[in-house]
Amino acid sequence: MNTCVAPAGMMIDDHLERARIDAEVFSNRSLLRLTEECLVQWVRQCRGQNVPVSGLLLKEKAKSFAKELGIPFFSASDGWLTNFKKRNGIVFKKICGESSSVDNNVCSEWHCKLSTLLKNYEPRNVFNTDETALFFKCLPDKTFTFKEEKCHGGKHSKDRLTILLAVNMDGSEKLTPLLIGKAAKPRCFNGIRSFPITYRSNKKAWMTTELFNEWLFSLNEDMKKQE
Repeated sequence: MNTCVAPAGMMIDDHLERARIDAEVFSNRSLLRLTEECLVQWVRQCRGQNVPVSGLLLKEKAKSFAKELGIPFFSASDGWLTNFKKRNGIVFKKICGESSSVDNNVCSEWHCKLSTLLKNYEPRNVFNTDETALFFKCLPDKTFTFKEEKCHGGKHSKDRLTILLAVNMDGSEKLTPLLIGKAAKPRCFNGIRSFPITYRSNKKAWMTTELFNEWLFSLNEDMKKQE
């Protein structure tokens, strides 16, 4: 039986290569642990200042730390995020909120009336509109935090805009949004020739009877032109 013996130099080279790979794996693992330690401290700092932390923000910060530490190909995947939260006791909590109930009888009665009102109209001619406040400086009301800590929020910004949106029943037509702000001529509008909204203003950036009537009259005139 013939025996093939590899040269001693080749065996040493193979051993050194395996040692180098093991050292790289150990080094990367150490750097990953350091990345997570930095991320945990960063989360504590954020929560100490009542700053909400989302999953996307955690991922981006983790990638930032990894880049600074020289870790290649770190993607901060969903799987990594799930394991990171488990390892460090981080959960997603609601900071604050209010709930209210609506009388079901009132809703049922209105549904019956609404069906009667709409029976002679095609879906494309039935529109629903509603206004909503946009607190554009307000932080999220949910955050990742540690299980053992109470979840407190900071003071929310009250800077707001009001937006009125309208769409027809079959979704084929969305009306131009009405945006209400405080400034009559916002500086950010300077130089803009075309704008995809209708803008109005008042001291509180609220919807008023006058503004709604103006919007409704304009809509009615547009619909008359389509007849």
